[in-house]
Amino acid sequence: MTTIPLAIPRPTYPTGVWSWITTIDHKRIGILYGVTAFVLFIIGGIEAGLMRLQLTSAEQDIISPEVYNQLFTMHGTTMIFLAVMPLSAAFFNFVIPLQIGARDVAFPRLNAFSYWTFLGGAILLNSSWFLGGATNAGWFGYAPLTSAAQNPGNGIDFWIVALQLLGIASMAAAFNFIVTIINMRAPGMSLMRMPLFTWMTLLTSILLVLAFPVITVALIELYLDRTFGMNFFNVATGGDPVLWQHL
Repeated sequence: MTTIPLAIPRPTYPTGVWSWITTIDHKRIGILYGVTAFVLFIIGGIEAGLMRLQLTSAEQDIISPEVYNQLFTMHGTTMIFLAVMPLSAAFFNFVIPLQIGARDVAFPRLNAFSYWTFLGGAILLNSSWFLGGATNAGWFGYAPLTSAAQNPGNGIDFWIVALQLLGIASMAAAFNFIVTIINMRAPGMSLMRMPLFTWMTLLTSILLVLAFPVITVALIELYLDRTFGMNFFNVATGGDPVLWQHL
């Protein structure tokens, strides 16, 4: 005679480090963003400290001018794209579903994809230190300074590809937050009843969706200039460096 169990077996979930690697929980992903941003903030602080140490005296010779330019560029890029922005994403991930009464974000797997893409971009950018030298043209990347003729090293190529990955991660997260806030609010929570932090997250996400495609186009054009000899920003062949500044 077949017996039917009185209770459904409790499901099992991964534990330990593997549970963090495979997680799609918005709180855990927020913690991952926060911890990663803090580590990268420390790296950016070390880069700033080395620059300050070099500037303590006019006769200091701790680092070479080339390395100083690399530190200056990497510090700016790290603080903006690898510390401030992911720290914001950490709070967005952790807080937004709780504030609007949702169980999670709209697309949990896209949320995890966004974090791991961001981490891949951060690792790629910093790996340039060990693969020929980091980018040295300034975190703003003005086109005349980043051309293959002016800067033939591969540090800028690492910088371009890493920023592309960071842009993909940011846009994926932004779309996720927009859909979550618009479609997954608890019953009775209208847009006008949302907390101010949720409104800020929604507007920030909209701005990211509008801004990053333009930055992506500029980075693709710069990569084509450097790799395939195209002339989007080369004045001698009809290009326009001001186009980079507009984009």
